Amino acid sequence: MPVDYEINAHKYWNDFYKIHENGFFKDRHWLFTEFPELAPSQNQNHLKDWFLENKSEVCECRNNEDGPGLIMEEQHKCSLKSLEHKTQTPPVEENVTQKISDLEICADEFPGSSATYRILEVGCGVGNTVFPILQTNNDPGLFVYCCDFSSTAIELVQTNSEYDPSRCFAFVHDLCDEEKSYPVPKGSLDIIILIFVLSAIVPDKMQKAINRLSRLLKPGGMVLLRDYGRYDMAQLRFKKGQCLSGNFYVRGDGTRVYFFTQEEPDMLFTTAGLEKVQNLVDRRLQVNRGKQLTMYRVWIQCKYCKPLLSSTS
Repeated sequence: MPVDYEINAHKYWNDFYKIHENGFFKDRHWLFTEFPELAPSQNQNHLKDWFLENKSEVCECRNNEDGPGLIMEEQHKCSLKSLEHKTQTPPVEENVTQKISDLEICADEFPGSSATYRILEVGCGVGNTVFPILQTNNDPGLFVYCCDFSSTAIELVQTNSEYDPSRCFAFVHDLCDEEKSYPVPKGSLDIIILIFVLSAIVPDKMQKAINRLSRLLKPGGMVLLRDYGRYDMAQLRFKKGQCLSGNFYVRGDGTRVYFFTQEEPDMLFTTAGLEKVQNLVDRRLQVNRGKQLTMYRVWIQCKYCKPLLSSTS
């Protein structure tokens, strides 16, 4: 049965989007609070100025290991660090010049080739991350790529009234398929977004998927991840028989989900040659007054950066 879930994974996800279409998820406007790297560049400059002016206040905000002070402090530290990666000029060395030259040769023609800032979201679903970015970030140099395992999801993105082919390119892609390449050259992306997508694939395939993605990043480029944390309410609600392997479960609709510790994404990204900017656990107690439910949510949030002088090709 576990083999069936892997072989027919595309069917289960297509069925999911056929049933729910674009009514299941809400647009993620929290993106720009948690990931200011996605906002327009002028907003990032304001954030940097704010951080420098209020550095002492931010540093005093730490309450305890799991409290909001940790999130606020780490968030602004990582925002500043990511800005430094964007603005720092790497030393001109022969190998770097050669890599840039190689990129120019192979990168003449591809969707968004004239863009100055490129974002890729892997596992975009029906566009609940992509469309808020396009609506909020009016940088004329921005180009957004988005892909999903489900062809049904991509059809819903492409038929959305907000979809603009001059600023966005949506395509079907299996991030576990080692033979299928991405429609962009290596070293061409500024940001890669993984939001509740890495958890949907078989744990044994995660490392190679991250390795391939890391090669697409420019030096100084960053991966942004938010995913399910260990002992999240969703994990605790699974019944006996739904666990396929350690912390990897199958839902009633056939889709699967993994629940991470902080150490696991750290190992995946550092093995792929990336450096840690942020890795935290976001624990929240949510109350649904309508259903009179209290939900204990646990999410992992990470930012990992490609070194400015990287040996990873």
